[in-house]
Amino acid sequence: MVQRIKKTSDKKIKKGGYIYIGIAIFTVLLNICAWCSSKLCDAYILYIFPVWVNTYGRFTGMFPFSIGEWLIVIGILLTAAAAAFAAFAVLLKIRTAIIKRKGRSAVSAERQTMREAKIFAFIKAYYLFFAWVLLVVCLIMTLNCLILYHASTFSEKYFASEETEYELADVIRLRNGMVEKCNELSVQMDRDEEGRAVYPGSVLADGSASDMQDKAVEVMQNLGRGISLGEQTQKLQAYTELDGYYPRPKSMYFSDFMCQQHMQGYYFPFSMEANYNDVMYVLNKPFTMCHELAHLRGFIFEDEANFIGYLACVQSEDIYFQYSGYLCAFSYLENDLYKASVSSPAAFQQIVSEVGLAAVNEQVYSDNIFVEQAEWERINAKAVISTETVDKAADIFIDTNLKVNGVEDGALSYNRMVKLLMQYYN
Repeated sequence: MVQRIKKTSDKKIKKGGYIYIGIAIFTVLLNICAWCSSKLCDAYILYIFPVWVNTYGRFTGMFPFSIGEWLIVIGILLTAAAAAFAAFAVLLKIRTAIIKRKGRSAVSAERQTMREAKIFAFIKAYYLFFAWVLLVVCLIMTLNCLILYHASTFSEKYFASEETEYELADVIRLRNGMVEKCNELSVQMDRDEEGRAVYPGSVLADGSASDMQDKAVEVMQNLGRGISLGEQTQKLQAYTELDGYYPRPKSMYFSDFMCQQHMQGYYFPFSMEANYNDVMYVLNKPFTMCHELAHLRGFIFEDEANFIGYLACVQSEDIYFQYSGYLCAFSYLENDLYKASVSSPAAFQQIVSEVGLAAVNEQVYSDNIFVEQAEWERINAKAVISTETVDKAADIFIDTNLKVNGVEDGALSYNRMVKLLMQYYN
């Protein structure tokens, strides 16, 4: 009877091993195919990726909290447990060796061996479970993230080309246009007694009252359908891949830690969620929500998600969303102009004198912040690890992750949003 049970158990282990190897090979082949064919990736994003959003994304969207960040916590705990068990196994082996040298009775040694066998059997079972978890993580990352990095770019899909040429004067003119919009919208915001912007809520197309999260979903769907709502509905270019179901964006419990990383939002492939930093200044939230939702339609590159978030916001009838979008674009254009002024001061001043540089209202500068000073003081006062350390580690991780996935300029790719803006307006 014991022999029969053992044989059955061995068969199950072998069968499980074959399944594991099969899934591992499938995952590797998917990544190889993704690196080799952008057309295959495009087809995947168009026909298969939406299935995960409409099924798994709908399920996780039912929960009011971010499942993704708690999955990361669980992952950290599982990894820590794996490391602890490895250390414990080593110490146990050392202890056994010491006991054998000292010489114990046969009965005592047998009991010790039996205890060790049970402990090592448990550790082995845990590592088998941990190996399956790692495999599932790799498969989900491949399906919901890594394949997306090798698809055609937004420019190739909607602007017909990656190539665009523009002069510094063009960037200044576009920046001046953004400044005019920001100046105009800054005085239209509802504000509290201390001058901070306050979101009053909005109205959806069906006339129902809306919070910021539902409004973000609507403006993204409208962008996909080519609809701009205002005093009268306008028909614009439809970015069809952006149409479809979106789960509501979710705030993150660990938003303080996100602030330390200088991160506004996260797309979690494991839970198909768009998450945002709930501590950052409120005017960052509309754009960030739209940015993260763009990832759920297969646009994984940060510059593309930035541009999509911008376009969704500025084409909305909600002036709060508009201001959030224009502030984001203004920031990227200002960064580019600052780099130009540093690299070639004389030439920069010459072009500025010819084109002119629009003045920015003080209120716009006050609104164009990541986190309010009072929040920074609170975060830094209770931080376990310094913000500087966390920020550097986050920068290295993001830069490395992007380069591993074929984004040669790493974190600098965020700045390519200016190129997309120039393509769009030209």
